[in-house]
Amino acid sequence: MTHKISFGTDGWRGIIAKDFTFDNVRLVARAVAAYIKGQGLGERGLVVGRDNRFLAEEFAEAVAEEFVQQGIPVFLCCGATPTPVTAYAIKIHGAAGAVMLTASHNPPPYNGFKFIPEYAGPALPHITKKIEENIAKLQAGEPCDAYELTPPEGRYGRLLEEEKPRACSCTEHNPFDDYVKHIASLVDLQAIGRAGLKAVIDPMYGAGIGYLEHILGEAGVQLEVIHNHRDPLFGGTLPEPTGKSLAELKSRVKAGGAHLGLALDGDADRFGIIDAGGEYITPNQFLPLLYYHLLTVKGWRGPVARTVATTHLLDRLAAKYGQPVYESPVGFKYIGQNLLEKDCILGGEESGGLSIKGHIPEKDGILAGLLAAEMVACHGKSLTELLQQVYAEFGRLYSERLDIHTSPEQKADILDQLKDFAPDELAGQAVLEKITLDGTKLVLADGAWVLIRPSGTEPLFRVYVEANSPEQKNQLQQQVKDLLKIR
Repeated sequence: MTHKISFGTDGWRGIIAKDFTFDNVRLVARAVAAYIKGQGLGERGLVVGRDNRFLAEEFAEAVAEEFVQQGIPVFLCCGATPTPVTAYAIKIHGAAGAVMLTASHNPPPYNGFKFIPEYAGPALPHITKKIEENIAKLQAGEPCDAYELTPPEGRYGRLLEEEKPRACSCTEHNPFDDYVKHIASLVDLQAIGRAGLKAVIDPMYGAGIGYLEHILGEAGVQLEVIHNHRDPLFGGTLPEPTGKSLAELKSRVKAGGAHLGLALDGDADRFGIIDAGGEYITPNQFLPLLYYHLLTVKGWRGPVARTVATTHLLDRLAAKYGQPVYESPVGFKYIGQNLLEKDCILGGEESGGLSIKGHIPEKDGILAGLLAAEMVACHGKSLTELLQQVYAEFGRLYSERLDIHTSPEQKADILDQLKDFAPDELAGQAVLEKITLDGTKLVLADGAWVLIRPSGTEPLFRVYVEANSPEQKNQLQQQVKDLLKIR
């Protein structure tokens, strides 16, 4: 039976040896090659990066072999390379794009295939749709993208530049130095150095090992580093830097009297931040802090981009400084599009991804960690203290996401209800607006809101609530569950 391969929010993912096989990886690589050649970009070449997961080197070499077989030069990143660094390597080489082999923060049995186009940000749906069409045609034995591919020759050795048996080559490249030089231009490392900071770094056994340590160490920060060796099992947990998974980082920060704990997920595109008191700073807290910092300390002016599920505290800051807010569906590809097209100075999402003006339109956990250090250094306050300052000026909002599992039959019933779901009020507040950009979002008169999003693959609903008090948050959660009969 032919396995259907589809690209989700951020690429194709599957279980290693079950779905994510060498045959399937090579198939997807050929579909990408057909897309690149169909765009007339084959001569510019492709970057190939990978994370620290099981068989990562072998999968990366398989992808490189397929591209070389199709006459496309390859820049193969040396060793495990973060997603944002692989994306930045596109700019270094003027390449047609990149393939990043990663399952990001997913469990150890998974790996994934992410295509990053020439603009160095996540592929938009019209691009991944074309690649999916190419995959289906290749599976059916049909020509794809109006471009005939060279038949695969089976297994063969990696082609390095010095061998040059073909018109194209596979060149090994380490983008570390170029990326570090670029990222240092976006962050005030001198201010960080003057502040005498102490930090604990947790790359969670992932591809981000060595990056924050090097940049902050060179700046003069006193460092402790944990989980900085390769472990495809990620210490028996998920490489996802959330409050629940960073218990050891919290304790190290408190025990060592550090100013910050900085964590990265498996491919270093998402961030996790622990403040001086061991408190986890959520992305919905950090993004407004960063926007405030960009506006007040750096003196930048410009719009902010956020997803429908991300805090409206950003909107309050933008309103004061006369800046627009661009709301998008969930997925950093839409944030990246706004960074490219709307001149936004910040784009971010509640799941822990961000980028800023002057950087690539790809989420970058390394950049986020460095900016956190810059904020503490420049303001002379902990992030918690700075949050209180922002709350005093703009008000506090309380955010939470609930994941509610249902049966397939219940999911179908709830989806039907959502088509006409338009209550006049919730939690005693009038409903001012219904937004269906991605799920069903109801905005209330006092600024609170609720978003109901169904999973695309599971009998699951995600209910996001942002409210002006913990009591209102709880009331909104319960009322939505009651109205839709979600249990």
